[in-house]
Order: sequence, then C-alpha cells, then structure tokens
Amino acid sequence: MKKLIAFTAIVSFLISCNSGDRGELVGVKGKKWHPEKPYGMTLVPGGSFIMGKPDDDFVGVRDAPTKTVTVRSFYMDETEITNSEYRQFVNWVRDSIVRLKLAVLADEVGAAPGDGGIGDFAFMDQNTEEMTPYEQYMYDNYWGFGDDFYEGRKINKEIELIWDTALYPDEYYTEVMDTMYLPIEESYNGLRTIDVKHLKFQYTTMDIQAAAKNQGDKRSEYITREDVEIYPDTTVWIRDFNYSYNEPMHNDYFWHQAYGDYPVVGVSWKQAKAFAAWRTLYKNAYQKERDRNFVPQFRLPSEGEWEYAARGGIASGSYPWGGPYTINDRGCFMANFKPLRGDYAADQALYTVEAKSYEPNDYSLYNMAGNVSEWVDSSYDPASYEYMSTMNPTVNDANNMRKVVRGGSWKDVAYFLQVSTRDYEYADTARSYIGFRTVQDYMGTDVVLNQQFGDGR
Repeated sequence: MKKLIAFTAIVSFLISCNSGDRGELVGVKGKKWHPEKPYGMTLVPGGSFIMGKPDDDFVGVRDAPTKTVTVRSFYMDETEITNSEYRQFVNWVRDSIVRLKLAVLADEVGAAPGDGGIGDFAFMDQNTEEMTPYEQYMYDNYWGFGDDFYEGRKINKEIELIWDTALYPDEYYTEVMDTMYLPIEESYNGLRTIDVKHLKFQYTTMDIQAAAKNQGDKRSEYITREDVEIYPDTTVWIRDFNYSYNEPMHNDYFWHQAYGDYPVVGVSWKQAKAFAAWRTLYKNAYQKERDRNFVPQFRLPSEGEWEYAARGGIASGSYPWGGPYTINDRGCFMANFKPLRGDYAADQALYTVEAKSYEPNDYSLYNMAGNVSEWVDSSYDPASYEYMSTMNPTVNDANNMRKVVRGGSWKDVAYFLQVSTRDYEYADTARSYIGFRTVQDYMGTDVVLNQQFGDGR
C-alpha cells in the first residue's frame, strides 16, 4: 500500500513539473475565439425596448400589449434570404443525394475507384486499409447497424459530378441519374427536370428546454430526426390568387438568374428551419477542416429579436424608419407594399423587389417592412405577451402549428408593415409573400444598448 501511495505521489509530481503552469491555477486553455461577423450579416447590439403596440390597437386584435423586454446581442441577415442563396442549399442537397446514390450502387456492384466508371464515386472508406484507427473502429462497431445501413459512411465529394448525358461514364451512373429525374412521359417542352420530391434534407434537433425540465430521462428521448422536402413550392404564385395570371412567376421566379437577388418565397416554416440547420452544418464543416472553433448555430429569430431588430433603435416607432408615414418628404414610398386599393405598383413594384432595396434601418437591415413577410421561431398565441419572459422572450409550442410571421409583404396594406403587428401562418404552409432571414448568437465581448428610452447608452 505504501508503494502505491509513493508511486501516485511521484506521478503527480511529474505531471505538475511538466505541465508548464508552475503549479498555479491557470485554467484550461482552448483555441482562441475571435468573433467573426458572418458574411451578409450585421450585428444587432442587445438592449431593452418596449415591445408591442405603442398606439391604440385600432383593429381591435389586442394581441400585442406593450411590455418592456431585454434581448441579447445577435447577428442578423442584412436582407431576406434570396433565391440565389436558397439555391445554394438546394444544389448542395441535390448533389449530396446523387453522390450517396452513386456510392451505394458502387458498393452493391463491387465497383472500386480507378475503374473509370461508377467506382470513382464509391464511399471514401471503400479501401479499409487507408482508415485511421478511429475510422476502423467506427466501421467495425457502428456503420451498417442502424436503421439506415449506410449511415455514417463518407461519400466522395472530391470528384465532380457529371450532368451532361453524353459524358456519363457507364450504365450504372446512367441508372442513378435516371432515378433523379421525372419520368420521360412527364417531360415538358422536351425538357426532363429533377423530381424535386427526391430533394430531402435530414437533420436532428434537440428539445433542450424539455430535456432540462426532465433531467432524469434519457437524452435520446428529446432528439428528433427531421426529414424535410426543401424545394420551394412554386405553385404558390397560382394558388394564392384566384382568377389571376401569375404563371410567369411560377415558371421563372425561383430558378432564373434574373430573380437571383430577390427574396425566396414558397418556403414553409419547416423548410426555413431546415435551411438554418444546413447553414450551420455547412459553415462548421469548413471550420472543422481548418481546425477552428465551431460557430453558434444559425436559426430563425425569436419574435422579440425580430421586433427589436426591426425597430432599429427607434423607440416607439411605428415602422423601421420611425413613422408615422409610409412616404418620405419627397413623396416616395419607404417600402414595397400595397399602398392603394387594387394598385400594387404605386410603389414602383408589382411583386417583390431585390432584397437590397429601399433604405435600411439604423441597424443596416433592409426590408424589415414590406417586400415579403418573414417567419420567426415563435408560435402564435394572442395571449403570449402576457406570460412570456421579459428576458430574451420567446414562446414556441411544438404542438401549436401556427407560427408568427412579421413585417408585412408586397401584397399587404400598411398596417401589416408596422413593427408591432403580429400575423401568423401554419408551419407546413408556403406562400408567395412569405420568406425569412436568419440570426446567429453573438459570443464576443457583450455589446449592449439601452433602447427603452432611446438615449443610445
């Protein structure tokens, strides 16, 4: 026993001598963290403000009584997510699905890299001799044992996909690509298009609030796998308006480069959440390759964050520019909406406008009023202001499918453009006038302003 004690003391002494901390409590040193403003975002400094309608609720909804609340600092997209940005998501999902299908078929037929055909697209772990010890352990103990036989396998993203049918390398490659398109009998004007029902994005979510309240349960009970069809519903341009000719928007709005910088629409709340999850995954994959810290997740803003950001630091303003009018001193409209009965074009726009149109508010955020309404990560309850917290307020009930939309759109009257007006749509519903923008928590030195009294402190 004495020998054991002596040995332990010697080991402890050696560790202390070799650690370089001179026996002092210096803390655990990790990678240095430098706050980096995400591309296309602006910092919204945290602070307090009076949330809700400062004026009489003349429409009698009474769902937004005034309440002083405080939100923490966060980054927010300067503009609504555009068609071009959302297409990046769609293309990534499409390419990943094609690569997975190619790898699976290569595995089934025994094709290997270097054969000049589908084998070049085989799983990266096809050659087990080049695995690290960790990859070999995961391969032996986990891969192929779950609900998805191929879950965990690493697809090959280094080789370019071939889209030109004249250059398909072999019959197996042709077979995979054929499954991605609509049947020939459903081709239109001689063009075969991708079957968008195949474009599904899978990701997992965890209900942290529920897990925190029930600490004795298993963590896995609060983890949910989401499987979301992510292609925008372009038919909304037809279905949202009866007896109206909007076929050109249905045909061209999402995919044509002429509309690349316009806000994406036809996206449900669930699809917007999937986009935010993908954006986090995409950025952190880049961070991992360069041995950098992961960034906080991208997400939809809470209702409190959205209203705070929309106000732009102007206390009790009706609109992002203050108000109470929707035109400036030169008689020009300040946003894209329906200013007159039946006259959608009085503001120089019939439908949406480019995401960076009109003047931004004082937080450099464009179109927080008008253009398209925006999904937020809050459920709609007319009484939620009465019981929500005054610190980072949000109410999101998983059983309540009515999700809040804010800001008004190109087809709305001025009332819906007010920063305090609340509206909602169902989480699985897409509209031609609803888009979204994302936020990310700020993790640097805290930046706080006191907006409640508009003193700028």
